[in-house]
Amino acid sequence: MVDAPTFSDAIAKARAHVGSLSRRIKVIGGLVAALALFLMWSMRSQPVPADLHTIAKGELMVTIGDEGETRVKDVYVVSAPVAGRIERITMDVGDAIVADETVLARFLPQDPSVLDARSRSEAVAGVSLAEADRARASAQLEFASSELRRQQQLFKEGTIAQAALDRAKMDVRTAQAALSQAAAAVTKRRADLDSSRAALSKGGVVPGVDYVNVRAPVSGRLLKRIQQSEALLAAGTPILEIGDPANLEIVTDLLSSDAVKVKPGQEVIIEDWGGPTALKGVVRRVEPFGFTKVSALGIEEQRVNVITDFVTPHEQWASLGHGYRVETRIVIEHKSNILKVPVSALFRSGEDWAVFVVDGGNRGGAAKLTKVNVGSRNTLDAEVTSGVKDGDIVIMHPSDQVTDGVDVAPRG
Repeated sequence: MVDAPTFSDAIAKARAHVGSLSRRIKVIGGLVAALALFLMWSMRSQPVPADLHTIAKGELMVTIGDEGETRVKDVYVVSAPVAGRIERITMDVGDAIVADETVLARFLPQDPSVLDARSRSEAVAGVSLAEADRARASAQLEFASSELRRQQQLFKEGTIAQAALDRAKMDVRTAQAALSQAAAAVTKRRADLDSSRAALSKGGVVPGVDYVNVRAPVSGRLLKRIQQSEALLAAGTPILEIGDPANLEIVTDLLSSDAVKVKPGQEVIIEDWGGPTALKGVVRRVEPFGFTKVSALGIEEQRVNVITDFVTPHEQWASLGHGYRVETRIVIEHKSNILKVPVSALFRSGEDWAVFVVDGGNRGGAAKLTKVNVGSRNTLDAEVTSGVKDGDIVIMHPSDQVTDGVDVAPRG
């Protein structure tokens, strides 16, 4: 016989069911809370990656740079001393020369007797021509005189007017003047002929004409051969260029807007000249006139030559020569122990310059838009006079995702 369930058993069963249900609710609630937390974590905003830079004090150098060309300060052009035949020049470009010793060229002067013979022939022909002119003028005078006599006879008979007689008289006077001019020309031509004959008899034909040696006026090296082969040259024809390559200077043509900022005595940094280290120079002169130069883009620009002297000892740039290409940077401003930021960190905020300062340091944090005052600057850095302090972290190349208050993290 089975006993009927009692009331206490029912109570126990009910309590067991309630406990099991409570445990289920707790498990399900925990799972829901974990899922909610996971969704909130996955949907939260991620920090924007950025390149960070620490502001520090240092030196700032503002320069103006352009391409320059080396040249010898004093280039001497050697010319033909006399008219004559020059022998072939055997010296090579770059050969050393010594002042008053090295023979640069040899000239065989032209024989003066040949020139005088030619002058005599020209004088003889001139005399013949002048005498022919005088004969023609004499014939014209004879004709005009006979014509005047006929006109006078006709005038006495009353056949012609007074004007016709006056015209005939004028023709006679004109013919007399022409004859006098032709006679004077004959006298001059004969005098020229006598001078040529005297020069020829005095000069004669010289059997052996001495060479004229052209010696170097200064010591240095041969820079350029303008004339090399044997030839007949007139006096004053350029034949060689000489100079001292150890006495070089640099000429840099700057835009006129940049040249006004350059002054004699400013430091010059010489780069890309082919050596391992940069050289030093100093501005000697800024030329007072400009010239027009067409750029590679076809734009006309006003340029001014700036002349630079080397400060670095010659031993370090002895391989440079006349007409070599270099890059020059002229230092127009040099400041020490100033607060500076990279130019890439600066941007415009209205009319002011601004940067993004990270309040969390190098590990990242909220970006704060901060306005700054900018002083001198070059292509890389800029002087900051207010707005930030030494040790602040700024964002370089801020993208459009970086705004005031957004979280950033170091890139990489």
